[in-house]
Amino acid sequence: MTGGLIVLGPTEGRAYEMSDMRAVFKADGEETGERYSVSEWWVKPHGKGPGPHLHATEDELFYVIAGTMSVMVADAWRDLAAGSFIRIPAGTIHDFENRTTEPAALLNVFMGAFEHKMPAIVKWCEEHR
Repeated sequence: MTGGLIVLGPTEGRAYEMSDMRAVFKADGEETGERYSVSEWWVKPHGKGPGPHLHATEDELFYVIAGTMSVMVADAWRDLAAGSFIRIPAGTIHDFENRTTEPAALLNVFMGAFEHKMPAIVKWCEEHR
């Protein structure tokens, strides 16, 4: 149901496993009327993220929910501790990775539907890691 109530526990959601990452989608697609996506991105210690990329028309919001995540925006890396927030405007090259010895995670709000891209992202990670 579009716009319906969603209640999920701490480990619930639709999970996508990749070599260094685990994405857990909490809301997307029909649930949000394709307007936004909410997901968690867990990165293993010393794990790589998706690689530098951009989204031509969608902004992204990231909130660090665990550990310290290294986030690249344009050509600058920033180490962001739990509780940190960053907004990445559309068209901006970005990436993230965990350079620490502890797990790290981001809560992501993507302005548009995103989960439909996950099968291709998982496949790309399998082929390039």
